[in-house]
Amino acid sequence: MTGDACADRGGRYQSYISKLAKEVGRANRSGQMNDYCSGLLMPLERKSVEPIAAVTEPSRCAAKHQSLLHFVGQSPWSDAAVLRVVREQVLPVIERRGGAIRAWLIDDTSFPKKGNHSVGVKRQYCGQLGKKENCQVAVTLSIANEAASLPVAYRLFLPEDWAQDTARRTKAGVPETIPFQTKPEIALDHIRQALADGVPKGVVLADAAYGNNLKWRSELSDLGLSYCVGILPSTTIWPPGKGPLPPVKSTTKSRGRPHKRLRRDDDNKPVSAKALATMLSADQWQTLTWREGTNAPLTSRFAAVRVRPARRDNERTEPHPQEWLLIEWPEGEDEPTKYWLSNIAEAVSLKDIVDIAKGRWRIERDYQDLKQELGLGHYEGRGWRGFHHHATLAIAAYGFLILEADALSPSGSATCLLRIAARTERKKITLPKSYQPRGAAAAA
Repeated sequence: MTGDACADRGGRYQSYISKLAKEVGRANRSGQMNDYCSGLLMPLERKSVEPIAAVTEPSRCAAKHQSLLHFVGQSPWSDAAVLRVVREQVLPVIERRGGAIRAWLIDDTSFPKKGNHSVGVKRQYCGQLGKKENCQVAVTLSIANEAASLPVAYRLFLPEDWAQDTARRTKAGVPETIPFQTKPEIALDHIRQALADGVPKGVVLADAAYGNNLKWRSELSDLGLSYCVGILPSTTIWPPGKGPLPPVKSTTKSRGRPHKRLRRDDDNKPVSAKALATMLSADQWQTLTWREGTNAPLTSRFAAVRVRPARRDNERTEPHPQEWLLIEWPEGEDEPTKYWLSNIAEAVSLKDIVDIAKGRWRIERDYQDLKQELGLGHYEGRGWRGFHHHATLAIAAYGFLILEADALSPSGSATCLLRIAARTERKKITLPKSYQPRGAAAAA
């Protein structure tokens, strides 16, 4: 990169950071934000507070470490306010490159941890390891279109035993306003806040951990949002053209209140999504390609039919509205591999439904880049505030890379920029020879 190009990039970075710094309060915090985000953008092997201090101010590493530690772990600036300014700067670029926002991506990401002192840590399912393990889990909301995606909300899931333990809450600095909430409840809070903030709407996409929850889907519909969410094969539905029976009609001799609840019987009952998939005829399946993969186009077999969800409708007076059931059954597999329910318009093609459902791949890319390239999981503090401040600054750094990708090449991506920078600069960034991690034995 030429000197002029470096200067231009530096100017763009300073302009970007100066707008974020207005939300962190005191003037000295502006410099700390600048240095911390710079460290996250550098190709360091570890992006926790101490190595960032060592490369941003090597001549006074210990003092810098303390100031950055206080800025991230203790300073009372608002994560939501900083993320709002990130969104305000990055969203116009995303929309200019890829059109209107198409999707709101709900997911959670995990961070393996040792011990039990870090806030929210518990033995629970860890997606990063694919099994139950000691970890922290954060619930996120990202917005996306064809060009890019950006996380706009991020919050730690606090397990119930943590939420009810006053001593641990106090030690970790968990705000009194944070109750125990399930992950779907946290996701709904993210969504309600995004609506209140005027974030451009998109179809809500989520996996079965969220989508299999009928109440959660109903809340999305009540908020006026479309969704296309994963469900389990065991989810019960009414096949096309079928539904619950009407309430039993009262006779002139009957006493008491009239029957109002819907009914089922042995000849008219719902089936599982998996069972319905096996009932479909061969001509209802189509082979479709939804996007280009790393090595080849991504292709599979799909079918979509109009169904009614059946969960507890025998306790209702009206049947659930009809929705799309989308099923993926790859060629050569013994059974379908994925199922979705969607309340998007009835007049839509199978290709469009598949394109919408498969839009969730972007959230996996977000997590990959934020963790592998920007150190999202490298924070070593134990408190609530530091956990969220570090994540906010990693997302801010990611937002800058989206802007840079647009400035350098409108057809480029933040991912490409990150990896090119890592390959070309990794060997240039080294910790000072005098740097020693805390706890290391003194030099001879």
